[in-house]
Amino acid sequence: MENRKLGKATDIRMALLRGQVTDLLWYGKIETTFDRAKEVQKIAEKLLTKAINSYTDTVKKVESRQRKKKDKKGNVTVEEYKVELVNDGPKKLAARRAIMAVVYDAKESKAFTESKAAYRARTGKIQHPLIEKIFNEYAPKYANRAEEKGTKGGYTRVLRNGFRRGDGAELALIELV
Repeated sequence: MENRKLGKATDIRMALLRGQVTDLLWYGKIETTFDRAKEVQKIAEKLLTKAINSYTDTVKKVESRQRKKKDKKGNVTVEEYKVELVNDGPKKLAARRAIMAVVYDAKESKAFTESKAAYRARTGKIQHPLIEKIFNEYAPKYANRAEEKGTKGGYTRVLRNGFRRGDGAELALIELV
């Protein structure tokens, strides 16, 4: 199937589509022209399929670590404890990197009434919020949906929305189902 050119050079077209796919995955729905929406739909469905097929691939590892403590007299005691680490497996890591190559890095926005300390506490340990949202929210949701309905795909829907007033372009609303 041939791609729509959208009246733009390849680099500009790909940057536009990457931005719209990022916004779709971040906000859940966007309004754009019908042809752009169909192209965004193709890209977003492929990215979500990669996430769904690999979101359960994790590797658990138990490590023993040591901690040194000093008492009031200055005596040093060594205490051992175990830490369970959960890392991405090779399949999930490859999918994560493939998705990161397509979407832009969206950041959480600070609420108007939220303090800086509260914002840092909420977002401090998350490096790539959009990628985490895809793997932690969308992938389990759509995997359960696929099990219930017995179908794969169909994660987005495009609704025609009339014509734009200035140039008469056909508008569409694309949203995650």
